[in-house]
Parts: sequence; structure tokens; C-alpha cells
Amino acid sequence: MDRKRLERTLAEEFGGTAAERRVVARAASDLADSGKPSTDRGHALSVPGVVRHLSDAPDGSSLVERWNWWMGALETAYGGYDYFTVRFVEDDEEAGLRR
Repeated sequence: MDRKRLERTLAEEFGGTAAERRVVARAASDLADSGKPSTDRGHALSVPGVVRHLSDAPDGSSLVERWNWWMGALETAYGGYDYFTVRFVEDDEEAGLRR
């Protein structure tokens, strides 16, 4: 999973803040690295696949809501996806204060 490519594509398709795109791209990368999608669904996670699934979320959903909606669907279907939901987004100002 190319995280930078995913971040750029998420910006184009769904907008959101830079922090939201980073955290979703990180979660997607962690999910891809886990191998769970390949085991459960028979194919690896890809940037186009992530975008396609996030596009299925209810209209008006934020980027993080879209991601969590998809993880909820996968949790229901296969189990073990709750770990990859986004629970907190550190905004850019908070991150800057800690550097």
C-alpha cells in the first residue's frame, strides 16, 4: 500500500483534513500489512479498492466516517477489523505542539 498515493487520492476523492487523510492512510497501510484482506477476501488491499469501498459509504459522511463504516461492514462479515477503525485524529496544530 502506497500511503502517499492513498493520501493524495483521498484528498481528490473525499477531501477532509491532512490529519484525517494521514490517519486513514496509516490505518489502510496497517490493514494491508496485516494480510487480513488477502486472507478474508482473496485479494490484497489497493488504493483503487479503498476508494471504491469508501465511495459506498452513506452520502455526506466524512472521510473518517467512511473508513469506519467500511471497517464496520468488514467486522460484521469477517470479524477482526475493529482494530483498524479510527478512534482519534490528532489535528495538525496538536501534532505541532508535541514536536
